[in-house]
Amino acid sequence: MSGSDVNINIHHVTRVEGHGNIVVDVKNGELKEIKLEIVESPRFFEAMVVGRRFSEAVHITSRICGICAVSHTNASIKSVEDALGIKPTWQTETLRRILAAAEVIDSHALHAFFLAAPDFVRLPSVIPLIGKSPEIVKIAVNMKKLSHDICDVIAGRHTHPISMAVDGFTNLVSEEQMHDLQAKIKQTLENDVPKAVEFFSKLKIPWFERRTDYVCLTHPGEYAFYDGTIKSSETGEYRHRDYKLKIAERVVDHSTAKHTYGPVKPYMVGALSRFNNNYDQLTPQAKEAAGELKLTPQNHNPYYITLAQLVEIVHCLEWSAGLIEELLSRGIKDEREERPPISGWSVNLPDVKKSWGVGVTEAPRGLLIHEYRIDDNGLIDSANCITPTAQNLANIESDMRKLVPEIIREPKDEIELLLEMLVRAYDPCISCSAHILKVNFVE
Repeated sequence: MSGSDVNINIHHVTRVEGHGNIVVDVKNGELKEIKLEIVESPRFFEAMVVGRRFSEAVHITSRICGICAVSHTNASIKSVEDALGIKPTWQTETLRRILAAAEVIDSHALHAFFLAAPDFVRLPSVIPLIGKSPEIVKIAVNMKKLSHDICDVIAGRHTHPISMAVDGFTNLVSEEQMHDLQAKIKQTLENDVPKAVEFFSKLKIPWFERRTDYVCLTHPGEYAFYDGTIKSSETGEYRHRDYKLKIAERVVDHSTAKHTYGPVKPYMVGALSRFNNNYDQLTPQAKEAAGELKLTPQNHNPYYITLAQLVEIVHCLEWSAGLIEELLSRGIKDEREERPPISGWSVNLPDVKKSWGVGVTEAPRGLLIHEYRIDDNGLIDSANCITPTAQNLANIESDMRKLVPEIIREPKDEIELLLEMLVRAYDPCISCSAHILKVNFVE
């Protein structure tokens, strides 16, 4: 790097969800500054729920994200249930798990096929990819359609689900509907998955490694998406209510999103973290897909997040098919009369006491935490929501800090591409309204 000055400006890079800037300052071969600036205006969802009935928080916070609305709904519901000491029925939690799997399929298909794949084949967007590999794009569309069908049947819709509620669902799915969904899932596993895995197995992934702390949920009985304890690859497991003992939020001057740090500083959440920590619990076909993709646990290359997402798509298809089969074998019961779900404006629980609860789940992009404090009137006193992207920001900066010196002698366009690909690899959900990333290398 000796003697190198770098001055690169990239504006309006698409295929990220939101508005962020990368600032890199290299002077005389020395890296002076590197920042991932988040310049979206804060949206204040935590303040929006204060003073509201706890049952309303579920539908308010689902608006945090149009892509991960089910995850935010699950985390919100679980926080309220944790506060009130409610343990939902097996059927309710099974349906929530199926919804969680569907959302992972939907979000990962969007990122892997539409946002990331064009990078690996050196195309500017998915539009020319349609001409080059139309069958692959069609597979992605089919996967997204399937996931939306699942959410439509169980929750009324995917984006901001309607029927999910504290301690139940406000509607009842039929066995005929679930049989139909199961058939579609199996068809996708048989017809689309092998072609998708073959396509991604042939892509050239940039080589870069930086070991970090991998944080996610873990569960003794399953590859954890819906429930579990929090696991750090460096410091072990801890209960969901103890998250503040391990995760610290910090305001930084260059970002409207707070950074988070664990005991060993920055950490990664998301598909690669889950894969590294919970590989043994993947379904058989998902492990087979990982083998074909040459993806093995304890992978420290963030560019491989996309391949981990594809493995998770396979897992979630196979997992949800098994959940539906078990649900049908037990028989779907109408539990609403015996245990009416808690929803709506008129809810009045005379036994509500001042309490607090924490709900944790895995959104497609990683660990998601909702914490609420509820007063004696059932109103929310305070709320704290920690999103996966916020947890990844400091780790992305650490990756860039190691990557830039390694690629500084590459051609200008290659440096630009590798930095953009690194940020995109994390599938950041900065905002659902804008799709702009600005990269500045400053003298």
